[in-house]
Amino acid sequence: MTSVTTEIEIPSSFPADKVFKVFSDFDTIAPKVNPDVFKSIETIEGNGGVGTIKVFTFGDAVPFTSGKYKVDAVDPSNCSYTYSFFEGDNLMGILDSITNQIKIVPSADGGSIFKQTIIYNCKGNEKPSEELLKIEKDIYEKTFKGIEAYGIAHPENY
Repeated sequence: MTSVTTEIEIPSSFPADKVFKVFSDFDTIAPKVNPDVFKSIETIEGNGGVGTIKVFTFGDAVPFTSGKYKVDAVDPSNCSYTYSFFEGDNLMGILDSITNQIKIVPSADGGSIFKQTIIYNCKGNEKPSEELLKIEKDIYEKTFKGIEAYGIAHPENY
């Protein structure tokens, strides 16, 4: 089995714990800040912790309709979160899974860096196109910036 990895790093002027707290509300905020990509995100099993299963319903801006994922790890003290898509047309028929590892690390200036590693686990030798990888990277970057702006605009919630 082959895999393809994409790395995303986005600086933030906010401390890691605050960014993690806002990002932890992804299910609610992402459809508000990027509705063309995220129509809805709903929990179908679990309470948000490890083992929770959620379904993304994608919007018109992406060539997929849905993806089901499982929460693999949540560590608020280290500002990290890992989840894996295991079902849905976002796997494009060529992937076994897509693992997303998120970590928010403090930076020297008092802010933080949002780091996301996306691992596309391929069924065979066929891999996602470079164009698709770039589109997905742009989507995640735009969504993070939208979530960050939402947190700034609603500090009473975070």
